[in-house]
Amino acid sequence: MADPMRIRATMVDNKVDVKILMAHPMETGQRKNPDGTLVPAHYIDTVTVTCKGKTVLMAEWGPSVSRNPYLAFRFTGAAKGDTISVTWKDNHGDTRTDEAAIA
Repeated sequence: MADPMRIRATMVDNKVDVKILMAHPMETGQRKNPDGTLVPAHYIDTVTVTCKGKTVLMAEWGPSVSRNPYLAFRFTGAAKGDTISVTWKDNHGDTRTDEAAIA
């Protein structure tokens, strides 16, 4: 399993600013090893963020996203102390879910 995500969620003027750093190799499947063989594709294909049981962001990614992707967005409808849950799934079927409280 991958390293934990670094998640920061803060209230700013009745909006929640979310910043997420995900640890993932994000291989495109087009790079070659020194011996000339292709490095297999391995990338995050879906990211879902929920708060209070509702989806606040759903993204579909592909191999063009950089290694250790950073995601930032803003949403409304939450309060300090609420918890957001971030889940990613990659093309190998691996998943990771982490949570953070809104400060």
